[in-house]
Amino acid sequence: MDNNIEIIGFVAAFLTTAAFLPQVYKTWKTKDVTGLSLPMLLMFFTGIILWLIYAFYINSPSMIMANSITVVSSFFLIYFKIRYQKK
Repeated sequence: MDNNIEIIGFVAAFLTTAAFLPQVYKTWKTKDVTGLSLPMLLMFFTGIILWLIYAFYINSPSMIMANSITVVSSFFLIYFKIRYQKK
């Protein structure tokens, strides 16, 4: 049963993480960050780091994988927001 639950976790992890990647790519290519909110990105980033800590604590490979990728992706969006915003 645990194996089936972890498979569901990996499918969910793939879908939620993959859904985030087009925004990172679009922002990188266009350098348009006007639609991105820095406070939202910082809260999201903090939340993902907490989810990652939790995932390690409960030893969930699917959550560790998804949140690791999402931490990197959201970091890039924060970086792009700071670097490309018009002053």
